[in-house]
Formats: sequence, C-alpha cells, structure tokens
Amino acid sequence: MSSHPVLQPTLLGNEGPSFDPSFAGLRRTELAYESWIDQAQGFLTGHQGVFDALRDDTRWHGHQRVMYDRMVDVPRLTASIPRDGPGHPVIREIADALGERYGATFDLVALALYRDGRDSVAWHRDRARRERRGRALVATLSLGESRRFLVRPHGGGPSTAFSAGWGDLLVMGGACQLHWEHCVPKAQQAGPRISVMFRSSADFVRF
Repeated sequence: MSSHPVLQPTLLGNEGPSFDPSFAGLRRTELAYESWIDQAQGFLTGHQGVFDALRDDTRWHGHQRVMYDRMVDVPRLTASIPRDGPGHPVIREIADALGERYGATFDLVALALYRDGRDSVAWHRDRARRERRGRALVATLSLGESRRFLVRPHGGGPSTAFSAGWGDLLVMGGACQLHWEHCVPKAQQAGPRISVMFRSSADFVRF
C-alpha cells in the first residue's frame, strides 16, 4: 500500500476559517484508468470553528442496514445542507471556489460524522448517474481528527492512502467513480471527524 504524508494539526485550526481560492497547494495523484485525485493538505485553516458549528448545529441521522440476516447500525451519522442545518458560510464559499476551479456546480453538500475510531465507511463507489460515472467529481473536506482515506481499483487490488483531517481537501475526478473504490477504515484510536462532501446534481441524484 502506498501512502502520502500525514500533516499534524497546528494552532491554525483555532483561527477564523480561511482557504486559498487559487488552490496553490493542490497536488494531483494520477491513477490508472484515466482517474485522478487532487489533494490540498491543510486547505482550510480555522477548521476547528467550522467543525464545532457543524457538529452542534446539524440534525444528525443514524441509519440501519441488513447484514448477515440482521439489522445493524451504520457506523457513522449523516446529514445534508441545508436540509439538516445551516452549515457554515465558508462551506458555500468553498463550493463556489471548487466550481470555478473544476467547471462544475457543486450544489449538493452532504455530511458524515465519524464519532470515533469505531465509525467507518466500507469500500464503495459513489452512486453517480449512469451516464456520468466516467467523469463525476466528488470533493471532500475533512474536519477534525485525521483518518486514513484509502482508494483501490474496483473489485480489489493494492490501495493508496491519503490523509483526511485537519482541513484537508481531496477531489476525486476522471473515472474514479467508475474504476476505483474508496473507504475510511476503522482505527484503534481516533477522535471525531466530519467529512463534508461536495457533489453536483449533474453527476448525482439529489438526496
């Protein structure tokens, strides 16, 4: 498994929120099958205040699913903006900046709260519209504790690890949602993390 360096949190997390709309710190990792991931570590400074606002002012939902013939809790909480809360003004600003950068309208914003290391998300591809799977964009802003974000070829294979926390930004593009899977595995010790996912209704069905 290959990996990318993980940055440690700094006092910048406690300042007012700000980000670089020029995306000067963005670095691209080229994947096979005409796919890529852009990463900007520490993209959002002042992320702690945004984390606190989303955690405290959002109506979080728990879900269940069938596994091995019984109902089990999905190991994370979810929400969307604005349906479940006002979000934070910087979220809209980042969505607009992403739109200018990538030429898309990021009008769908979903949230996931990983309460501790026991919360996770299994290997999956995001459910893009069938005709858009080869070019759907998904941007993820990670707030709070850092977790490993893994990607691998669809169906299995060696994985690549990215950091996801402390204001990091990841953008999956090209044919990622067609040929690649991603996950956030469980961790022995981890504090809370919020994942802010930006998508376009041109690529995904509105939720």
